[in-house]
Amino acid sequence: MKVTISRLFDDVIEAQRAIHRLRQAGVEHDEISLVANNSDKWFAPDLKGAAEKGAAVGAGFGGFGGLLVGLGLLAVPGIGEVVAVGWLAAALTGAVAAGAAGSVIGMLAETGVATNEAEVYAESIRRGGSLVTARVEEAERSRLEAELDPSSVNVAHRCDHLTSSGWAGFDRDAPSLTEDEVARERARHPVGQADANARP
Repeated sequence: MKVTISRLFDDVIEAQRAIHRLRQAGVEHDEISLVANNSDKWFAPDLKGAAEKGAAVGAGFGGFGGLLVGLGLLAVPGIGEVVAVGWLAAALTGAVAAGAAGSVIGMLAETGVATNEAEVYAESIRRGGSLVTARVEEAERSRLEAELDPSSVNVAHRCDHLTSSGWAGFDRDAPSLTEDEVARERARHPVGQADANARP
């Protein structure tokens, strides 16, 4: 039986490394999804210079059998512009096109993610994060979660951080953050600090 595993990352490069580890561990590329904030235009295929920048960042996907090729841009209510690829991205695209409220949270809930955790994921993507999900065999869950854990965000700690700063839950009507605002958010959570260690 297939189950869904997911991890949040503050840095898209770390998310790409996690995907690489999953691929190395035997997970097929069509079972992996990425939804990543794109406020800094790290992926912008219509602009030559930005496309080159995106290709450089995307080099972390090397040899993923088409995963990078499937990257696309999507405007998500309450989050802003994201780069999305994979089965979850396809479902999210349909939900956004249909105007489904809380589309990210709904899609994650359908995969078995608790609503409160899904809200933290959505808000964290809005603030510059990246979400990696994978459909794996239940018997392989623990082994493959261990491949995702290095440098992933501790969601309980992140929830505490958000609520202590006044956040009351994901708001799909919230304005998108600017590139500078996202940069400031990312600076609050440098990779390697306690909040970004393996989940409890």
